[in-house]
Amino acid sequence: MSSTTHGTTPYYFVPGPSRHPLMAAIGLFFVILGAGQWINDHAWGAYSLAFGLIWWWVVLFQWFREAVGESESGKYSHRIDLSYRWSMSWFIFSEVMFFGAFFTALWWTRTHSLPALGSLDNALLWPDFRAVWPSVQAGATGSPAGIVEPFQTVGPFWLPTINTALLLSSGVTLTIAHHALRANHRAQCIRFMWATVLLGVVFLGVQGYEYFHLYTELNLKLSSGAYGSTFFMLTGFHGLHVFVGMLMLLFITLRLMKGHFTPERHFGFEGAAWYWHFVDVVWLGLYVLVYWL
Repeated sequence: MSSTTHGTTPYYFVPGPSRHPLMAAIGLFFVILGAGQWINDHAWGAYSLAFGLIWWWVVLFQWFREAVGESESGKYSHRIDLSYRWSMSWFIFSEVMFFGAFFTALWWTRTHSLPALGSLDNALLWPDFRAVWPSVQAGATGSPAGIVEPFQTVGPFWLPTINTALLLSSGVTLTIAHHALRANHRAQCIRFMWATVLLGVVFLGVQGYEYFHLYTELNLKLSSGAYGSTFFMLTGFHGLHVFVGMLMLLFITLRLMKGHFTPERHFGFEGAAWYWHFVDVVWLGLYVLVYWL
């Protein structure tokens, strides 16, 4: 049922044809084209990338504003709510598989690939190879050919531990905000939502400072062997997810200030909260497996 009379919620709202998917695809085309040309030393690629990003953001703003208008006008029924819940659940599951692949790569490298390369079978091929994970022996790059520059590893103190405290605190403030919304204490909910957004911003700032420290003082880079590549892929993608989650929470907070959401109907809030708690859990795995072990 895609049509409805004024003031009546349809059983399942089906929006009409939209230009937004095509327009978003055009923006992404220029993003990929520009990025590919930029990394291949074509200066015009940077302009294509910037143009595509601006185009894409404008389209997403219009698309999301239209979806918010549909929600606030009462077109989303219980069936739509269930669809969004299942969609968000499957999306988070796909993110679990995404990070699971990188965690598996880290585990496989340390427990299988490295010992195999240092075994007697390969001793004649690489007699100077040291099958020691860099996090155990600092500076051991496992590069007898000298293709990996010497680097130092990073431990849990103090920046990663500070970031752990920040993310755990943000999970607490977000939970308090959720309970406040369910109790119809909107002002309290907004205050704790702003606190959550601020903690996310500070986390990103601390991670940026950590990266600067790693590059300039420890010489740890993406090209620093398997250790560097897995470290930056895991922490970098997690930082990207924190950035996206922070934006989600920011927009939810702005909608709360405009009077959106009720104690009974607020899945937009809940979906962003699910995502943020998932980001917290992934960081705990990173903190233990990447920084401690």
